[in-house]
Amino acid sequence: MATRTETLPYGVGRFTAGWWLLLAVLAVLVGWGLYAYSRQLAEGLVVTGLRDIGSMAGAAWGLYIAFDIYFVGVSFAGITMAALIRLLRLEELRPVSRMAELLTIVALILAAFSVLPDLGQPVRGIVNLLRYARPQSPFFGTFTLVISGYLFASLVYFYLDGRRDAALLARIPSPLQGFYRLWAAGYRDTPAERERHHRTAFWLAIAIVPLLVTAHSTLGFVFGIQSGRPGWFSTLQAPAFVVMAGVSGIGLLLVIAAVFRHVLGERERLHEGIFRWLGGLLALLVLVYLYFTVAELLTTTYTGHEVEVRLTLALLNGPYAWLFWVSMGALVLALASLVLPYVPSLVPVRVPSFQPAFARAAGLAAAGAGLVLMIYRHSPRLVPVAGAGGPEPEWVGWVLAGLAVVFVLSWFPLFARSVVAAGVAGGLLVNVAAVGKRLLIVVPSQTHGTLLPYGPGSYTPTWVEYSVVAGLFALGTLLYTLFVKVFPIMEVAEER
Repeated sequence: MATRTETLPYGVGRFTAGWWLLLAVLAVLVGWGLYAYSRQLAEGLVVTGLRDIGSMAGAAWGLYIAFDIYFVGVSFAGITMAALIRLLRLEELRPVSRMAELLTIVALILAAFSVLPDLGQPVRGIVNLLRYARPQSPFFGTFTLVISGYLFASLVYFYLDGRRDAALLARIPSPLQGFYRLWAAGYRDTPAERERHHRTAFWLAIAIVPLLVTAHSTLGFVFGIQSGRPGWFSTLQAPAFVVMAGVSGIGLLLVIAAVFRHVLGERERLHEGIFRWLGGLLALLVLVYLYFTVAELLTTTYTGHEVEVRLTLALLNGPYAWLFWVSMGALVLALASLVLPYVPSLVPVRVPSFQPAFARAAGLAAAGAGLVLMIYRHSPRLVPVAGAGGPEPEWVGWVLAGLAVVFVLSWFPLFARSVVAAGVAGGLLVNVAAVGKRLLIVVPSQTHGTLLPYGPGSYTPTWVEYSVVAGLFALGTLLYTLFVKVFPIMEVAEER
């Protein structure tokens, strides 16, 4: 029996020292995030950088809402890719289907947890949602379609997709045999059952795709239909939300696929064709999003209202300029990274050699500049009142951005030779851009977009908000890491 237990595929049931170490680090980070949240519950939102708009020159929505949008966006690509793989019979992408489905479920859980700390009094917020909910409000649609309907549909699809593998693994004696039998629920993978299962999953996939587009468009409408808030009121909000959701989700899926390709040694199943396919789709979506951004900027600066123009200038060369250009630069660098593997075959260019020492030096310098930026922003001596507007260390942000660009450029020769490395770089860069863009959507319209005669405000997140967000990321990684030890992350091969 011991021998059969070891045959569980893809490292299921095998716990290495490295895995336990990772688990311990993630548990510590989750605990730190819980501690930070406990301080917020005990002392109130005053321990965060969140303040009232206008009268307190602050922002009522900040890091929590920005990451709520980010996590919901990440969830979009996961289940969408899984549904499209089934509907369009994209057999080449089948190995990443379950990774995508799990990414969706974990991201939706994190999105729900991101909203709770922003409420201040979560129980009161949930109760009032049930008491005073208005079905015509985009907020209502977001909570019902995204958090409830979307998550439920994803869980059902995930369960059905894993049922066959659960039935196969239930035949192997192991400590998890009872769990697999429970998941299989009598399924034996006969031809008739396989056909019925395929038909059910197919129609569920058809139902999921429009639900996803509607859900993400609704989230965009939360901002896009607020006519009294320059920067948010735009017809492009809904489609831009959907496109950026695809960008961040596919980028993260590329990174996850590369991690499992390396950790599990599955170079044949997770072959380069998958990275080429996903990288091409990601490059296309990045191009579409850049087009949306240029169109939005041209419209607001050419014919926009006075406040709209002022807000746009704050993004282009004001207090948010460094974050805006870092986000745009990350998108452009990601696009260049994804295209680079094809350049030598298209045009006769001589790609210089990769210099690891130079890349490490640039990376260390960028990390050092980032550390200085964090200390500068949160030092009581330099910023007398956290969140109430202190001297903005813009030059540190520009130095950090410049060093980060040098760091990425130093890896370009490697990207030109490896489609996997290019995909990972592109995936990481678009997620940096996605976080930046979510912050730029949420915050500047509150600090610089008010129509009432208030002066410009500011928003600086505190250690509490950073810790809660770090704890959420650790929680998501922890859930993903635990799952892959109890169930195969890829479909089990036929011979089993």
